Amino acid sequence: MAQDIRELFKNDKIAQEEMPENHEARFMQRLDEAFPDESKKSRFGWMRIAASIVVLFGLSITGYEILNKPVVKPNTPEVVVTPDVDETKSLGDVSPGLKKVEDYYLASINLELSKIKYTPETKDMFDGYIEQLGELDKEYKRLSVELTASGPSELTINALIDNLKLRLNLLYRLKTQLKDLTPEEAGIESVKHSG
Repeated sequence: MAQDIRELFKNDKIAQEEMPENHEARFMQRLDEAFPDESKKSRFGWMRIAASIVVLFGLSITGYEILNKPVVKPNTPEVVVTPDVDETKSLGDVSPGLKKVEDYYLASINLELSKIKYTPETKDMFDGYIEQLGELDKEYKRLSVELTASGPSELTINALIDNLKLRLNLLYRLKTQLKDLTPEEAGIESVKHSG
């Protein structure tokens, strides 16, 4: 049967006891006996400090080498047509974000060009697209000169990006048209299974 502690105090069933004199001093003495004060210095304390310093020094050198290591770019196909960087500015000169956009499109253009197989049957179609790409490259160079002369503007930057997009879309269109040709016209050997 549970009793309310307040009722016990009211009814004085629990006696009001006081702690004996010198209770705190005896408690501290017992505590000191149980957990002695280690005022003795360890013989190997200096070795712990030295080991910590060596570890910190090693981590510092490793971190420094990692952070100052030159970034190695993966082998990307060489850009077929790019503006002359010495004379004109490119998107990469405007901001790092635009450089990523420009690099992405130029790498994609070169990748798509490398995937297209040039055959005598597709020569006319291929040459027509290459001519259009040449015109777009001239326009890109003209826009780069404009970017250099008048400084970056939203209109010029958007025109440069649209030019890159258009070149990539032309290559996608060429690839699609080559796939639509029959295998013989496209210069692709058809494989016949004998059964």
